[in-house]
Amino acid sequence: MSLSDTLRIDMERIVGAEAVLTDPIQLLAYDCDAYTIEKALPTAVVLPQTTEQVAAIVRLANRAGLPIVPRGAGTGLSGGALAARGGIVLAFSRMHRILWVDTRNRRLRAQAGAVNYQLSKAVQHAGLHFAPDPSSQGACTIGGNVAENSGGPHTLKYGVTVNHITGLQVVLPDGEIMELGGEEDEPFGYDLVGLLTGSEGTLAIVTEVVARLASNPQATRTMLAVFETLEDASQTVSDIIAAGIVPAALELMDALTLQAVEAAFGYGFPLDAEAVLLIELDGLEAELDGEQARVLDICQRNCAREVRRATTPLERAKLWAARKKAIGALGRLAPSCVTQDGVIPRSKLPQVLREAGRIAEKYGLRLANVFHAGDGNLHPVLLFDDSDPEQVARVVEAGDEILALCLREGGSLSGEHGIGTEKCASMHQMFTAQDLALMKRVKAVFNPHDVLNPDKMFPDTRYCYESKRRLTAIRRGAAV
Repeated sequence: MSLSDTLRIDMERIVGAEAVLTDPIQLLAYDCDAYTIEKALPTAVVLPQTTEQVAAIVRLANRAGLPIVPRGAGTGLSGGALAARGGIVLAFSRMHRILWVDTRNRRLRAQAGAVNYQLSKAVQHAGLHFAPDPSSQGACTIGGNVAENSGGPHTLKYGVTVNHITGLQVVLPDGEIMELGGEEDEPFGYDLVGLLTGSEGTLAIVTEVVARLASNPQATRTMLAVFETLEDASQTVSDIIAAGIVPAALELMDALTLQAVEAAFGYGFPLDAEAVLLIELDGLEAELDGEQARVLDICQRNCAREVRRATTPLERAKLWAARKKAIGALGRLAPSCVTQDGVIPRSKLPQVLREAGRIAEKYGLRLANVFHAGDGNLHPVLLFDDSDPEQVARVVEAGDEILALCLREGGSLSGEHGIGTEKCASMHQMFTAQDLALMKRVKAVFNPHDVLNPDKMFPDTRYCYESKRRLTAIRRGAAV
């Protein structure tokens, strides 16, 4: 697609000349998100500062027949911010303000480009925080969190994004501005906030968010349990939950991940263990010692070699830094990686992890595991070199097999990364034709002409089909 001079000038009048990017070199920074397999160059990138500017740009794009792709920080892991048909990418990096804070009622309103961590930072003086904490929380935006219904380690106890959003300001595909929900806990009528959360930018463009804030826990206990086998670590996860204990977080890292983390940070992690569990309990000080003792007993019954307890805030911070920077540390082991996002029942962890390892071995790939073990949200990380087309094709096929494995074991395609372009071809494996048809009918109510984030989520979209065909051709050595 091309951008006419008239359209560019009209957009510059709305947002300023410096906020409209059309140079191909500049556009390269927006040709993908953190999911590294597929790339697509937008026609233009626009950086608005207000909801009114977003609405005006949407109306211009409609008149020009150009699709619109909302984009937060580009930390997504499913191709959700990919400009699959070209068109206008609306980048929210300049809409980053926290508009107001109401600590008495535990509410905060922020623009869609506000960084997740900044929400908690803005209310830490009042003993509050925003609970969903993706590993990319130092960069990812609240608008992107809403689009993907993001989670994070502490959502085992506190819930994902949809549980902490009460209101949205959105721009519809025709440029109309709407307020959905509000500040109250239980609004009347249809839950349109819940409907839009997790819709991946295909129904409306989120421009402002009203977030529910949580109280900081009175006390925490953070432990690192070291295991000789993945099976022992996985069984510990099931036993903790079965005992009626709901940790604030329950995270697993395997041997390959530990090697990368230790090389990066030198925190003294064991390099001869097959897995470690990062376990965090929080709540009232008076009850945590007893709960911690029960967790220690479960770890020991499952042959934990040792359990390290963080005794200072610095020790706790180091443990969490290692977990949240683990995937970045894997960059020491390979030029590229792709992180999957399948979900399985906790009881299936041992066999699924072993089978995923066999799938990676079958395709000649290395596989690292670092994931939210407490809710069965796997993040198997395939390591490869994206400059080698043959490796790329093997990664795609291995990833598809791992997701199919999750579905066979009673799981789902995604826990928090979304479907995007990465998993759209697999949606028919999880949903019936009637299920998908109903979802499309809902989409058509909001986005009848498919101008918002097209070619995402559904298995019969043009981009999804062409991407899979091209990668299959690469695998077979055909010309494309």
